[in-house]
Amino acid sequence: MLKYLRYLVLLAIGLCLLTVALANRAPVTLKALPEDLAGLAAAQWQVELPLFVVIFGGVAIGLLIGFVWEWLREHRHRSTASSKTREAARLQRELAAMRDAKGTPQDDVLALLEKKA
Repeated sequence: MLKYLRYLVLLAIGLCLLTVALANRAPVTLKALPEDLAGLAAAQWQVELPLFVVIFGGVAIGLLIGFVWEWLREHRHRSTASSKTREAARLQRELAAMRDAKGTPQDDVLALLEKKA
């Protein structure tokens, strides 16, 4: 049931995006620099694209920047978790070595109790 609901929501989002794309087909000119500054720099880089490409491209670039920013921000937490995991594994190995080094108990009663555990 939830699978069909997910498909329905994806279909609705797809139709909305298609509607936005069809409504914004007019070409727009994107310029790298303002005209005055481009004249000084002798660089007239510009490209003509449909408006929906500019809109969707801006959203995609914004999402990409947000994901990268969040990944970099959480690096400290991932490194802390990794070091804590290594420390826990080291302590477990040390505890196992201490249990093995302890050997057999000197008392017969203690030996029987450990066999049951």
